[in-house]
Amino acid sequence: MGCSASAPRSGMEQSAGKQGSEPEGEAAVCPAMQSLYDKLGGPAAVEAAVDIFYKKIMADAELEPFFEGIDMNKQMRKQVAFMTFAFGGAPHYGGRGLYAVHKRLITEKGLREEHFDMVAGHLVATLQELGVAQNLVDEVVGVVGPTKAVIFGDGTQ
Repeated sequence: MGCSASAPRSGMEQSAGKQGSEPEGEAAVCPAMQSLYDKLGGPAAVEAAVDIFYKKIMADAELEPFFEGIDMNKQMRKQVAFMTFAFGGAPHYGGRGLYAVHKRLITEKGLREEHFDMVAGHLVATLQELGVAQNLVDEVVGVVGPTKAVIFGDGTQ
């Protein structure tokens, strides 16, 4: 019960410079069995995406103020850990919940759902810049989109 054909590498995986023993453009795992994390290219690809993603956010005059005084290296490590978990690359996430993490930004800095949409737009632009296939971008949006209700909810989710 194996896969008869190898899966093509994602654009993110290729952009992140992942190298392996499999033939050029192929991976050894059946695509139906891969997590979204693996389809995107694994750790190097997620780290590359987070780097570009935060460069876009920090260049955005409407979003940059939310990160004033934040250790961005630490923030980026947290984001890599969260995305690794959210996309199926880790069984557990050790960070704080999304509501708790964003509550101060909402109450003290005026974070609104419109800002979430802007951040999500930067994530999509990052994935597109990295050459990620549209079906995988759509899958990422399907994972990230529902977190809006958690962040701006009442903390019970």
